[in-house]
Formats: sequence, C-alpha cells, structure tokens
Amino acid sequence: MPSFPFSFLLHPLPSLIFSLAQSLISPLFSISGKMLDFQFPVLHESEIQEFLSLFETDQQVTSQSGSEDTNTAVCPIDERKRRRMISNRESARRSRWRKKKHLENLSNEMNRLVSQNREYKNRLGSVKHHCHLVGRDNERLTYEYLALRNKLRDLYRILATLQKQLQ
Repeated sequence: MPSFPFSFLLHPLPSLIFSLAQSLISPLFSISGKMLDFQFPVLHESEIQEFLSLFETDQQVTSQSGSEDTNTAVCPIDERKRRRMISNRESARRSRWRKKKHLENLSNEMNRLVSQNREYKNRLGSVKHHCHLVGRDNERLTYEYLALRNKLRDLYRILATLQKQLQ
C-alpha cells in the first residue's frame, strides 16, 4: 500500500490514529498505486485537538518517536481490538445517554405525580369538609324531624281525645 502524506497536520498523531487514518484515506486517493494530486486544507491546532479528543481513552495512547514504518504497520488483531474498544466506548456513551434520558423522564413523571397527588389531597380535604357540613345538616334535620314527629303524634292524641269527647 502506498504511503499517504500527512504533512498537513500540525503535530504528530498517536500511532493507532495515524494508522487508522492512513488505512482509511490512502485507498481513497490512489489509483493503480499512484497518488492523486489532492490538496488538504490546513487544520488548526484546536481542530486537531478536538479530533484527537474523540479517540482518547482513560489511558492515553502515546505517539511513537520511531520511524514512519512503525506507524504504517498495524497488526490485524490490534486493529480489531481497537475497533471493538471504540465500538464499546460508543455503546457505553449511548447507554449513559439513554440512562440519563430515562432518569429525566422518571424525574418528570415523579414531579407530575407529586403535583397530582397534592391536587387529590386538596380535593379530598374539600370533600371531607363538605361531607362534615352535610353530616351536621343531616343531624340537625334528624333532630328536627323527631321533634316534629313527636308534636304531630301529640296533636293526633289531642285530636283523638276531642273526637271521643264529641261522640
């Protein structure tokens, strides 16, 4: 595979990233083993740092100061491990995002339910108060009914006595 010039970069890449970039980009710009004349834009250091941050791990990979031959050859097993590590990292990132969204949804649902519970408690308090008032009115009306019934019974007795006397 022909080597690909990375002179457009302002500082060296770690060997794994360099190998990945070379293996991905080199076939795109070579025809029959000849390099195409293609000008790359100059990247600023902040853009390169941002690019590198995408590939950082907990244990940062250090760039090798050896020759370019050590950068171009990557063991297929190491390549698979690196791809699997990147895939796992992305999967973990997505999982953390889903977990965060799930927790936000649960928090929103909890807040909604707490508010709804508060509203139900207020309504229950209002209904209890209304029930108490109705109970007091019912008790008052019961006493009034009993008193009127007793008066009516007394009136019937008086009326019955008067009718006996008239006969």
